[in-house]
Amino acid sequence: MLTATYILVSLSVEQASIRMSLLAFQKYMHVQLRHQSSLSLAQLQYAGDWLNRLYQGSYWRKVEMYLIPAIRQATPHADGLLDGLLNELNGLNHAALESINAVQRRAGASIDHSELQAGQLCAAIDGFCAALLQRLEKEERELFALARKVIVGEAWFAIAYQFLAHDARAQEARRDKAQVLPFVLPAPLPAAGGSVAAPADGAAPALPVPAQPLRAQA
Repeated sequence: MLTATYILVSLSVEQASIRMSLLAFQKYMHVQLRHQSSLSLAQLQYAGDWLNRLYQGSYWRKVEMYLIPAIRQATPHADGLLDGLLNELNGLNHAALESINAVQRRAGASIDHSELQAGQLCAAIDGFCAALLQRLEKEERELFALARKVIVGEAWFAIAYQFLAHDARAQEARRDKAQVLPFVLPAPLPAAGGSVAAPADGAAPALPVPAQPLRAQA
């Protein structure tokens, strides 16, 4: 059915946008922290803030808001399959949340301990991104296949209508207030001690700041 194909393609585009944001954030933080051993409190707070934004953003995806409820409503026979899959997906969410908690704990501890390892922060970011990227892959491979199996007929049209209404609200919000993508390259992070660290010889320079904020895609 063309409607089902449209919906799943739309979801795949949304998934790709989230995947790009996660990878961009991960790469940016690695570049910024590559030549540091200790961290400033500002760096930890910055990382924790963006990890939390990316995590919370996952709950406002069309997959969460429309597709999963539609699968639940499609047939009671899908409940066992869906519940098992959702338990696995929630486990990956929990792993990502643990990475955020680890960063926040270190930010709190930095009040009492002046030096925290940059490698620990990079490891937490890597764990966070790996968990959410694995969730995206599992959704595309298993959840979308389950949707094709159990959702039929008019239910696809109902989801398509929800998508159109969602996109219309997002477009209206963009007219009222500019929104940036989940991760936009910022100015270089201050090095531990408060000053912006100059790149060492041969090191990758700080990523450039866009001239204007990137607009969110509906």
